[in-house]
Amino acid sequence: MLLSDDTVRELLAKVNTIAIIGAKDVEGQPVNMVGRYLIDAGFTVIPVHPKRKNVWGLTTYQSITDIPERIDCVDVFRAPAYCPGHAKECLALSEAPLLFWMQSGISSLEAQTLLNQTSTAVVEDRCLMVEHRRLFG
Repeated sequence: MLLSDDTVRELLAKVNTIAIIGAKDVEGQPVNMVGRYLIDAGFTVIPVHPKRKNVWGLTTYQSITDIPERIDCVDVFRAPAYCPGHAKECLALSEAPLLFWMQSGISSLEAQTLLNQTSTAVVEDRCLMVEHRRLFG
């Protein structure tokens, strides 16, 4: 289901903590630009990567299920085939995230179907940085 701008704006206004799955601080990569933008915009960003220990100078977790604090938004920078697994990780959290965000070029009907049974809103094929800039100036 496509969320309206008003709904996305309302949800993003409630977001403090964003877990970025597939986080890498490699110059020129979209995930690096988006991660740095979100940090500069005042969000608490938690990098998630199975092998990296430190991204953007921040402690990096192997999975969102390893993060010891509440996650408001899960931002996915991985191929669509991995999205259902990450949606299942969201289901395992004690508190459902407000948003499960799949970046530009990424969509997964299976992930959306899994999360439809929760309060987590799903955004597909949209860049979080672009949308935040557009909706909040």
